[in-house]
Parts: sequence; C-alpha cells; structure tokens
Amino acid sequence: MPDGSSGLAPHTVPVGGMALPGSRGAPRTRAPRDLRLDVLRGLCLVTIFINHVPGNDFEAFTTRNFGFSDAAEAFVMISGIAAGLAYSADFRAPMKLWQGLTRIWKRCWTLYLVQMLVTVAALAAAALAVRATGDMRILFENQMGWLWHHPLETLIALPLLLHQFDYLNILPLYILLLLASPLALIGAWRAPWLTFGLSVAIWAGFGIAMIAPQLWPMSGNWFFNPFSWQVIFVTGLLIGVASKDGRRFVPVRLSLQILAGGYLLFALVTCLWLDFSRGVGSTLWFLKDKVGVPWLFTDFDKSFLTAPRLLHILALTYLLSSLAVVRRICASRLLHPLAVLGRHALPVFAFGSIMAIGLQGLRHSTERDILLDGLLIGSGLALQFAFAFAREHWPKPAR
Repeated sequence: MPDGSSGLAPHTVPVGGMALPGSRGAPRTRAPRDLRLDVLRGLCLVTIFINHVPGNDFEAFTTRNFGFSDAAEAFVMISGIAAGLAYSADFRAPMKLWQGLTRIWKRCWTLYLVQMLVTVAALAAAALAVRATGDMRILFENQMGWLWHHPLETLIALPLLLHQFDYLNILPLYILLLLASPLALIGAWRAPWLTFGLSVAIWAGFGIAMIAPQLWPMSGNWFFNPFSWQVIFVTGLLIGVASKDGRRFVPVRLSLQILAGGYLLFALVTCLWLDFSRGVGSTLWFLKDKVGVPWLFTDFDKSFLTAPRLLHILALTYLLSSLAVVRRICASRLLHPLAVLGRHALPVFAFGSIMAIGLQGLRHSTERDILLDGLLIGSGLALQFAFAFAREHWPKPAR
C-alpha cells in the first residue's frame, strides 16, 4: 500500500542501488530525486481505479491483461521498497531500534484510521448512488450486504479487520505487513538472503497448505493472504535496504535481464494468444494432476499469490529497476503528473477507492457506453490528480 512518507528523498539512493552521493568525511551533495517509485506508484493508482469500476471499456488496457500479475502486486512491491528506504536506517544499529518501532507503529495507526474512514465513506458513496439512481444493488454487493443481514456481528468485525468490503481490502494487508516489517528489516541488514529464503519458505508452506486468516461473520479467508503476499513486501524491503546502503540486492547482469524479459514475454503471449494460452493451461493441468506438482506452482490464484504471478512481478521489478532507460522516462516532464499522484498515494488511494464504489452504483442504472465510461472514469481520475496537486501545495504545519 502507498506510504506517502516513504518516497525517495532528494538525497536518497536510487532504487537501482547506485552509489550513495558523497562519501564518509566528504560534504554530502544532493542527488536528483529518483522519480521511478513516484511515477510507477502513480501509474498503479490509475490502473487500480479503472479496475475498481468493473465492466468499463478501459479495463482491457490495464496491466492485468498483459501479464500474470497486476497493479496490486506492483503496489505491494513498491510499498515494500519505500518502507525499506524510509525505515531501514533505524534497524541497522540497536540503539535506534525503539525509534524505528515507534515510527512504524505510528504509520500503522494512520493506515488503520484511513481504513476505517474509507469503509464508512464507501458506505456513504454507495448510499449516495442509491439516492441518485433508485437502484439499491450496490448496497448488497462487495460484501456490504452483511451489514444489513448481520448488523451486530459485522459492526464488531469491521474495526477488527475480520470483515472487509471488496475493493477496500488491501490496506488491512499492508497494516499487517508493516507491523511485521521490523523482523525483516533487522534480517535485511544482517542476512538478506536468509531473510529472503525464510520469506519464500513461508510463502510456499502456507500456500501449499492453503492457510490464511479467516473472515467473520462470513466464511472464507482474506482475499489478500498476508502469509503469501509477504514475500513481495519482504523482497521490496530487501531492495530498499540495499539501495539505502548504496548497492543492489540483485546485481545487474545481462543473463538475468534476458531471463526476466523472456518470462515477461511468455506471460504477454499467454495472455494475448488464445491457442498458446490453452496449451499453457493444458501443460500446467498435466503437471498438477498427472505429475503431482503442488497447486501453488501451477495455478493463477491471486489470494495465495501462486508462482506464475509471483515470478511475473519479480521479473518485472528486476527488469524495470535494471534498465537505465526507465529512470530517464520517469524523469520526463510528461510524466510529472503521475509522479505527483504517486507522492501522495495514501490519500489519493483512499479518495479513489471511495469514488470507485460510488461509480459502481451509478453504472448499475446505465447502459454500457464507452463515452459514458470515459466521462465517469475520466472525471474520477481528474479529481484524483487535482487532489494530488492540491496536496503538493498543502500548507505545511508550523513546527
């Protein structure tokens, strides 16, 4: 999830892990801000908003149609990198441990308050849509119907994060991941590859056994299983910590770039070429049902972050972080609006999530029409960009 305080500071090491500006004993110079995190996070916000108004004609152009992972995986990865850059210094030496813990706990409390605000405001947006259209369906979609059928249980469960409305369930994931991040941050400084290995082991063990936190009063598990999704967040933390230390977590090698690019191309062809997709599906079915390969390595499940999705976001992260052209593109003036959007990701994400629920309700009373979709989606995005630019010039509190 977005962390507005976790963007790259002007003097921060770029995510590619280049050398720190200056050296010990020398005056510290201010390097140009690396805008990759901001721009890519802003792009994720745009994509998530479009996908959170399902059935519109612009969904076909979002990233999930061109690979195995989507904006959610990218968002969690970026959040991990940002958290690693923002909090890692406090976990390098024991004397700053308490400071680091309190900073993370404060951020988690902010995220929790935002989650509660978004939950209530989304209900208000749904009610407003009903008032405008007379169509009540939105009040019973996205797991909101539990509030009317089982009000006492649901009102208890919502603040405990045991019940989550659809499209509003990524912040609870981020809260848990950030609460657990001190362990990963300590490990990242002392044994990064062991930390990564333990994270992968947790992903595999809980995924194969299909263990996830349970919801209540409804049955089922969290849509974003934190035991599975932690592997993306921990990988991001390791990348951020390495960058903070002036190095890369995984070095730039042509062989790895070719391997990552090849997997991304394979995923693209699978998504766009139906006959090829059927062949891939048949092969994975054979491996699971005839050979006995665990389902975690053959399915495309999002909740448990199965291997094809995980490998896709890892390959995409490596390629984007290792190509110098990506840095140049993200630094262009043309993408400045996306960078502003990404710098204020948490409030923009909350605002967009509330609007998306309201737009879902409005679309129930309209026929599918690309011009109307363009008006609704375009207006929603315009308001988010306007909000982000307003936040950019928000008066700073007096110290």
